[in-house]
Amino acid sequence: MRIPARFNGPPGSGNGGWCAGLFAGAAGARIGGPPIRVTLRVPPPLDTDLVLGDGVIRAGDVLVAEIDEDTDTGLAVPPVPPVEAAAVARGYPGLVTHPFPGCYVCGPDRAPGDGLRIFPGRLSEGRTAAPWTVPDDVVAETMWAALDCPGGWTAIGASGRPFVLGRIAATVAALPAPGDECVVVGALSGVSGRKAVVDSSVYGPDGRHLAQARATWLAVAGVS
Repeated sequence: MRIPARFNGPPGSGNGGWCAGLFAGAAGARIGGPPIRVTLRVPPPLDTDLVLGDGVIRAGDVLVAEIDEDTDTGLAVPPVPPVEAAAVARGYPGLVTHPFPGCYVCGPDRAPGDGLRIFPGRLSEGRTAAPWTVPDDVVAETMWAALDCPGGWTAIGASGRPFVLGRIAATVAALPAPGDECVVVGALSGVSGRKAVVDSSVYGPDGRHLAQARATWLAVAGVS
């Protein structure tokens, strides 16, 4: 398998959520199936041959990720009305200062139709929310990606430091339809040292809970 350059997060590496979804699918994850956990050991390399074997992803001799089943996808983050999500998204901190403005999920430099352009604004009590227009090419990896950054921005917003995804356990109950107007929400569960544990959920236009994740994000060392 390969991670196309389009699905980047930080420059030169894959978006953690999208890559985790790709790796989980290769290991047998399915829509409506049990949760799968992916632990990223290095930034996922772009346009590089990757091989799955014995529950791990490798690029040559380099261990990229580990995959296992996990029932802990955290708590479903309560939904917010689409109007409220749109209102707080206008104050998305990444529109002013973004550690990775070209991120496939939350980067403001990505054009509509190229990136997901999910811009999580701050709610009260360590939560975020964002509206999301589902792209035409929505697949399971898209949902893992959508669950990624809205959770991460709860940690970034709380500390002002850049964070990157380290581990994510997710389950996708159903895919939305292309063009659906969804809402993605995140919540900060806890912070310990460089680690932040966050939850995230995706809701469909009818309010149905479509996907859920618990993730561990890591503050980028030496960057303030």
